[in-house]
Amino acid sequence: MEKPLCPETTYTDLPFDVYARTCPSRETLEHVTGRWGSLTVSALREGPCRFNELRRRVDGVSEKMLSQTLHALERDGIVSRDAQPTNPPRVDYELTPLGREVADRLLSLIHFVEGSMPEVLAARESYDGSRGGR
Repeated sequence: MEKPLCPETTYTDLPFDVYARTCPSRETLEHVTGRWGSLTVSALREGPCRFNELRRRVDGVSEKMLSQTLHALERDGIVSRDAQPTNPPRVDYELTPLGREVADRLLSLIHFVEGSMPEVLAARESYDGSRGGR
């Protein structure tokens, strides 16, 4: 029997299915694994940060994108926001317990990717060379 190209996976003990178009877990997965979400979550694993500290740490993120990312992660219960009524106002962001678990899993993937870059770069070079620079 031939193996299907994309076998259906069912986890009967889980009430959500990220592969289903309308499942809310898909949106959370996008928030956590998108470029800015994953970098923000992993940066916050180092400890609480103020907005501008995060912006400096996550090099290249715009103020608007970081703000949108933090709002989405806060809504999902991954990040908490603590606003101090000082002058000027002080706002700290930190991971919730759920966020720390997400960050730990993301950091494993990030470290794996960083450690695999020699192989990735060699594969890119081989691919680009075989396609005549297209």
